[in-house]
Amino acid sequence: MAIPKDKLAELKETLLQEKERIQKNIKVLSKNMDFGDSPGMNNEEADESEETANELATIETLKDRVDNIDSALEKMAAGTYGVCDNCKGDIELELLEANPESAVCKKCKD
Repeated sequence: MAIPKDKLAELKETLLQEKERIQKNIKVLSKNMDFGDSPGMNNEEADESEETANELATIETLKDRVDNIDSALEKMAAGTYGVCDNCKGDIELELLEANPESAVCKKCKD
């Protein structure tokens, strides 16, 4: 299945906008992380540690999304966008519209 050029351009723009949004979120989360420089109660320190761990996990998840977006953009440049990484079949257009960074078709997702 060849993705129409106008749809491909639309998906590329969506990916670029999402990448920019995610990178801003990563930057904000990274700046807001508090490593407990000031001494406090043990419960406060435990809460801060848990919050920091959660923020680090969120940042890692967001970085993974950026990697997936970069991969999709590279596939677009190479002309292989929309091809399932697993079965090499076509990724359904409605799936790409819902999740433009998808690397696998519906069948392989299940």
